[in-house]
Amino acid sequence: ITLLSKGRARARMPRSLVLAPTRELAAQVAENFDVYAKHTKLTKALLIGGVSFADQDKLIDRGVDVLIATPGRLLDHFERGKLLLTGVQIMVVDEADRMLDMGFIPDIERIFSLTPFTRQTFFYSATMAPEIERITKTFLQNPVRIEVARQATASETIEQRLIEIAPTRRDQSAKQKRELLRAVIEAEGEACTNAILFCNRKTEVDVLAKSMKAHGLNAAPIHGDLEQSQRTRTLDGFRDGTIRFLVASDVAARGLDIPAVSHVFNFDVPSHAEDYIHRIGRTGRAGRTGVAITLATPADQKYLDAIEALVKQPIPRAPQPEGFVLSEASQRPARAEDDRGGRSRSRGRDQDRERSPRRARSGRAETAPVEALVTERPVAAETPAEAREERREDRREDRREDRRDKPREHRRDERNEPAVVGMGDHVPDFLMRRMPVSNSEG
Repeated sequence: ITLLSKGRARARMPRSLVLAPTRELAAQVAENFDVYAKHTKLTKALLIGGVSFADQDKLIDRGVDVLIATPGRLLDHFERGKLLLTGVQIMVVDEADRMLDMGFIPDIERIFSLTPFTRQTFFYSATMAPEIERITKTFLQNPVRIEVARQATASETIEQRLIEIAPTRRDQSAKQKRELLRAVIEAEGEACTNAILFCNRKTEVDVLAKSMKAHGLNAAPIHGDLEQSQRTRTLDGFRDGTIRFLVASDVAARGLDIPAVSHVFNFDVPSHAEDYIHRIGRTGRAGRTGVAITLATPADQKYLDAIEALVKQPIPRAPQPEGFVLSEASQRPARAEDDRGGRSRSRGRDQDRERSPRRARSGRAETAPVEALVTERPVAAETPAEAREERREDRREDRREDRRDKPREHRRDERNEPAVVGMGDHVPDFLMRRMPVSNSEG
């Protein structure tokens, strides 16, 4: 801010660029910039998806000192010819390890190529895996490394717990974990004023949020497939206390600053060890205390080993809530649609078998004696496939014989096609006229 206050912005040429991996984090950076630059004349623009291009174009056309954006929307504006990055003096990459993940590298490389080589570049992250550090060497020249705290460490104000459950059925593992989660929340009581619940998959986020609502818990989902307006409303509702439980994918794990989060629940153990640090870091912020509880099954052991190797200490184990017992419904086989369909079809066949003797007795269906079924046809094919093919060929031959027996006119009438009328012996006069031959020599 101090460096930028010495110059002025030009239209479509921002003087600094801040890149963030998610829309929520970019919006949060923009809010903080308004606070920090309150007494300056610096201007900013926020470029994120889910918002009208026209409004963003107006800000860029006026000229901005600080451009805060997600990579995808930034490149969209550039490709539309609305933005030039040749005036960028300072570039900030927030959550650098996620931004340099394999999915973002092509966009980041292109954005870097569009900015001047003489820019000053900052990378910020709470974790930085060794393979990501190697990639940074292609973007930074002689970088200085600054560590506020040892990398990949959780705040001392966060109480960590690991509660393990061995599902009695693999197909009911998620249902049994949901029952355990509700029991843990109930055991926490009033101490759990609000919480963020993390799942690994977006579909699991929706299922868990729906399940919690069905059991009377005030919960709402947030993940990348939702409309931006809905994501913003959900996040605002969680901040102001109208939503107690935020069920989230890792879109909410990075950098979001919601100071008064009492609990974080890892419904799924994160498959990337670094994500564990970011998830539990949503609680215990700014000197407050917080609780981070992880639910694990035996299948999660390899992920737990990776997490404990990263944080260099075991996660304290905790017992299941006193008196917790799985319901009978969660111990029965899951009723998949295919299974129900199979059962209904087999039940239908059984009913047909039961009804067939009654139909025979009532005279509605008569069965021929076995001797009557024997014909002079050759021996049937040995395999069912050959038998089916033989029956098809017989049907084709029957149809061909039917067509041969019927006159052409009748066959056309069956297809509702008009009959073709020939000219016969009559030839129109204009076809019989001789055309004059021109004399090319004369």
